[in-house]
Amino acid sequence: MRVQITSYDTLIVVDMQKDFMPGGALAVKEADTIIGRVNAYIKLFTKTSQPIFFTRDWHPHNHISFQDQGGAWPPHCVQGTQGAAFADGLYIPQDNRFIISKGTSQDFDAYSGFQGTLLLDLLQERGIKRVFICGVATDFCVKHTALGALHYGFTTFVLEDATKAVFDQEAALKELLKSGAIATDFNSISKYKL
Repeated sequence: MRVQITSYDTLIVVDMQKDFMPGGALAVKEADTIIGRVNAYIKLFTKTSQPIFFTRDWHPHNHISFQDQGGAWPPHCVQGTQGAAFADGLYIPQDNRFIISKGTSQDFDAYSGFQGTLLLDLLQERGIKRVFICGVATDFCVKHTALGALHYGFTTFVLEDATKAVFDQEAALKELLKSGAIATDFNSISKYKL
């Protein structure tokens, strides 16, 4: 299926941060290998003047998700640290882009870009009907952001060639498809000259 980008579309880039890259505090295997493809999507949406949203974990040092606080994960993406910065080589356009920080409170965790943020309001203000989601991790924050988008009635595309999972990419994509998301890739999107 070919997909034409319209004025009702947006790109959501999920958690492309240093701590999720190889060598980071909570590395997703081969996450760095999708930076080029993510950049291609960013440039495509920039060329079409559509808004782009970058989500990021932005945790306090004592966040509830950290193991020393009884959570499941090692400390990662602590506010203001190098690990919380966007990945080296990630293209961040100057215009028409928004940074959405999640997991910013000590006692509240958030896998979805919609949890505890202004993402929904910003999408609705701009008349967005369809979201295209890429980034990490397919089985955690990408999945929950996509499920959130579906819950709020957005047509939701998962860009499978620009996502990586912590555990099982195929199972995460199957779960998303079963929930109503649409898997697509760069070759299926009507391309503009970049």
